[in-house]
Amino acid sequence: MLRIIDARTSEPAPAVPARRGPTRVEAHAPGRDTTGLRVLLVADLLVRALELDGTPTWALLTGANERAELRADAAALGIRPFEDGGATGTGTGPGAGQAVHVVREGAVAPDGTTVAVAPVDAAGQAATADPDALRLALLERHHHARVELDGAVLDDARDTLARWRREVAAWARQPSRPVPGEVRDQLRAAWEDDLDAPAVLRVLRRVETDADLPDGARFETYAYADRFLGLHLARDIGAPA
Repeated sequence: MLRIIDARTSEPAPAVPARRGPTRVEAHAPGRDTTGLRVLLVADLLVRALELDGTPTWALLTGANERAELRADAAALGIRPFEDGGATGTGTGPGAGQAVHVVREGAVAPDGTTVAVAPVDAAGQAATADPDALRLALLERHHHARVELDGAVLDDARDTLARWRREVAAWARQPSRPVPGEVRDQLRAAWEDDLDAPAVLRVLRRVETDADLPDGARFETYAYADRFLGLHLARDIGAPA
């Protein structure tokens, strides 16, 4: 079951209601900057993990300035749309049974389980970065850890994405094989443990170089993990080699 570290108590807390009801995910973005985008990204990961667990979700954007511009930036980063949650997070509706708030580190949220997201030091790099490379660069660090973005970090993320997309496209041409049970368990254990995206990426790097895995199993593993990561890893399937 998905558990996150509640910023109010520093203790693990379930993100899924005890009776398997819906969860309302409220992203309290501080504004239109890279830290605000990271708050939305972590909320997006939470929604994805809940959906993979079979939990209905309702995603809200609360309290942000320049909301239209922030939504556009988020869409470019592969973050799925959030409904309008108003100014203070008073949403009611089909997902109102359980609330999880995603906030910038140090911010105050309404009552409910709270995920704190550390800030990003971008130094102007994010404005010109490839959005998918920026997403991967942010995922490389746990959301409790501060991120420092520079040209080298973004270049490495871009190169990794290009390599993985080429490999996924090549693996897709081979006979399909199921995700190995042990690998599936490792992936789920990672994202169910406080949305540990870096651990998910480490599993993918092991799969990439495991000589004992058939290419069809590599493809299915990457496709499965991408339901959480949202990196469009299968984008180049069918493209000229």
